Amino acid sequence: MDIKESHTRINENGRLVIPASFRRALGIVSGDTVVLRLDKGELKITTLRQRLKRAQEIVRKHVPSSVSLVDELIAERREAARRE
Repeated sequence: MDIKESHTRINENGRLVIPASFRRALGIVSGDTVVLRLDKGELKITTLRQRLKRAQEIVRKHVPSSVSLVDELIAERREAARRE
């Protein structure tokens, strides 16, 4: 994605309008929850959907696609319940 820049003003209520082109580029639609993060004096905005996708990509680097973490968790819980 190309680095884009836009200037906008904060209104009297502290609200910020994200330009439509930025919302489209990020896939943000009305009603979405966004995540705001301060990073070295900069405000970064992402969506929960983007954060989840990034987390899944990180997990997949360490867990083969043939492994189901859900199935492993269920098996562990069943074994723990059996031992109780």
